[in-house]
Amino acid sequence: MTDTPHRPLDRHKTPQGLSDRVALGVVKFMRVFADAFFSRRYGHRAVVLETVAAVPGMVGGLLQHLKALRHIREDQGWIRELLDEAENERMHLMTFIHIAQPSLFERGLIMVGQAIFFNAYFFLYLFFPKTAHRVVGYLEEEAVVSYTAYLAEVDAGRVENVPAPQIAIDYWHLPETARLRDVIIAVRADEARHRDVNHGFADALAGRAKPSTAPHAAE
Repeated sequence: MTDTPHRPLDRHKTPQGLSDRVALGVVKFMRVFADAFFSRRYGHRAVVLETVAAVPGMVGGLLQHLKALRHIREDQGWIRELLDEAENERMHLMTFIHIAQPSLFERGLIMVGQAIFFNAYFFLYLFFPKTAHRVVGYLEEEAVVSYTAYLAEVDAGRVENVPAPQIAIDYWHLPETARLRDVIIAVRADEARHRDVNHGFADALAGRAKPSTAPHAAE
């Protein structure tokens, strides 16, 4: 994994304590179902999972906003970081629907999955914010793995390296000649950043890092 020179793509956060192990276990459990359902249909996997991936940043940003108001204090950049993450994940979705149109069944799965995940994550973040950020950190670790496998399928010729959608070219400032491979690399780099940011937030909440430096702990 070498396409992101300043951010190791194979970085893994070793669990420290019960909550970290629970977070990792939950993510690994979710991965089993994703692998079983989507197999090597990485474009469709991206469409469905990105609808869920955009939820944590919005939930975390909302709850951090309310907390800052209650305590009448600065948020030290957490709110903007989380809302930017949600927007970035939404752009991943907007990109991949141009590459893999979801079926009617997958659209139904998206609606059910988002409803369940939003409520579950809301209450997890409300009562256990450190664990919530750790869950996202591990989810992003798995996202990096998935996009690396997607890239391997493209490089092997098993997935057509189609032209990049214009929305992706505009968003990531890619050349007009960009292809799917370029998009996957850009998205994977985003996921690696979200991984490091959320693990940094979790460490800050655990008292292992300064909150003001958590968003950029792995820069």
